Amino acid sequence: MKEKVEEAIQHLEDGGFVMIYDADGREEEVDLVTPSKKITPSKIRRLRRDAGGLICSTIPPSTWKKLDLPYLSDLFEESSDRFPILSRMKADDIPYDERSTFSLTVNHRDTFTGITDIDRALTIQRFADLAEEIEELPTEESQKKFGNEFRTPGHVFLLNATEGLLSERRGHTELTTAILQLTDIYPSMTICEMISEDGDSLSESRAAEYGEEEDIPLIEGKTIMEYLEEIDV
Repeated sequence: MKEKVEEAIQHLEDGGFVMIYDADGREEEVDLVTPSKKITPSKIRRLRRDAGGLICSTIPPSTWKKLDLPYLSDLFEESSDRFPILSRMKADDIPYDERSTFSLTVNHRDTFTGITDIDRALTIQRFADLAEEIEELPTEESQKKFGNEFRTPGHVFLLNATEGLLSERRGHTELTTAILQLTDIYPSMTICEMISEDGDSLSESRAAEYGEEEDIPLIEGKTIMEYLEEIDV
């Protein structure tokens, strides 16, 4: 168990990929993930070709709170008086969770359409770099810098990691943030659900086969939890 997590950490520190399965009875999905700081156009291409789901980038609580990046569900709720359809479409029946972690979608202002591998890599790279840069800056200056570089809506989906991380929610957003916090890399992960050839979620067993073929570790959420308990984090 310990060796699996440490192998995954090493892959992440080297800028590689890891697969994370959340849990039985939850989404029961495997995500292909890599640090946002180390994203490249070729890695975006691999995520959409080998994984095939939605490419998103996670945000640690310290960053989204400083930037005041909202949960999308909160924006919809606050706008429902003006747009009543939003109250009718409230996501209050998610079968595996209480709420989604989706925040804003963004493009870097230097992108064109924002959807190409090159554009998305630029947006994600610069987001991670800027988020790290503003850690010691005042809130107003941080928000100004962010607004100067990014526009919304865009083609990179940001995910706000729940403030209490794994003590409150154990989705891929929190699991990937938690494991990346064990490295020296800024804790934003770029993640993508793995989809099978028949269009359904890729099974954990098939993901394990892919991992053997491509030398990509596969770890379960419960293994990450056990490891964090063992090292008392």
